[in-house]
Order: sequence, then C-alpha cells, then structure tokens
Amino acid sequence: MTQYRLYTCVLGLAFCLLSLTGLTPAQAQETQKNPPNIEDFSENSLVIASAKYLGATAESMAEIVDHAFSRYGMPSAIIRGEELSVSAMFGVRYGRGTLIFKDGREAPIYWRGPSLGVDMGATGSKSFALVYNVNKPEDLHKRIAGIDGSLIAIGGVAFQYLQRSSTVVAPMRVGVGYQVGISVGYMKFSPQRSWWPF
Repeated sequence: MTQYRLYTCVLGLAFCLLSLTGLTPAQAQETQKNPPNIEDFSENSLVIASAKYLGATAESMAEIVDHAFSRYGMPSAIIRGEELSVSAMFGVRYGRGTLIFKDGREAPIYWRGPSLGVDMGATGSKSFALVYNVNKPEDLHKRIAGIDGSLIAIGGVAFQYLQRSSTVVAPMRVGVGYQVGISVGYMKFSPQRSWWPF
C-alpha cells in the first residue's frame, strides 16, 4: 500500500507539472519555431545546434555527436523537443517535439515509454535526437527498444541508442544521466499525444 501511495503521489506530481508547463498547440508550435534553423546535417552543424538547444558545452556535444557519426554516419532526420520523466521504482517518460528532415520537412512527434529504476521524482528536460533510416514520419511511428549498455553520460548530457531493424534513434538529454538506476526499456513514437505509456 505504501508503494502504491508513493507511486500515486509521483504521478500526481507529474500531472501537476504537465498542467503548469503545458502549452496549447499554437503555443507549442511557436515554441518549436523559436530554435534557429539548422543549415545542414553535417557533424559540425549538429554539434552547434544541439549544444545551443540543450544548453550544453560544445565540447561534450562534439564527443557525443562524433560517437554517433562514427557509428551510423549522417542522420536522415533530427528531433528537437522536451520531455518529462517520472519514476518511483517503475517510471514513465513522455515527450513531444518536432521531427525535422534534411530537406526541411517537419512533422510533430510524440513519444512515451516505461522505465525501471531505484529513484523517485519528476524531471523535465529538453531532448535532441539523431534519427537514422527514416524517410517519412510514418517510418518512426513504432516502438523502438534501447540497446543494452548504450546509456552514456558525457559532460552532464546523457544519450542512448534505440534501435528497431534499421531504424536508429539517438536521443540526448541534459541531466537525465544523473538519475541513478533509470533504464528506458523502449520508446513508442506516434503522431498524437497519449497518456498510455505502453
């Protein structure tokens, strides 16, 4: 019963945070238009864009982006967004953002997924992800699992590889790596918001 009350309390805190920070669709679109455009998807451009968006140092982002480029090459798209992580032994993560392709096409994208851990709390953060082998938004609308042992923290920025078949997503989050014991099992990407985490 104690764990149930604790979990209910954390979920209540999460919904309060969402209601306080929630934006109307028009406001969300305006917020997502504010970041500067990315000239191209070269390694240097993405280092600068991700560092500015996440508020991280260029050095830490250069190391992370270089890691992804050396493994997968240039991404076919990126995701800029924000997310909320809530945990009390079992946790959930919800996010929303914009999927941006190399040719300038944009589409709204939402994601969610369960996590396991030993801490509790609710954390909001910005997220910047490199997306591989996705040519249209529908290619990303599926569950994508995390690769075991791929969660890495460099200079206060955590990133992990998610992969399903040839589709790879490498999300980067500021500060999330400091939540001890958190491990995202998978993320479900979709064109609409949903509160069901699975």
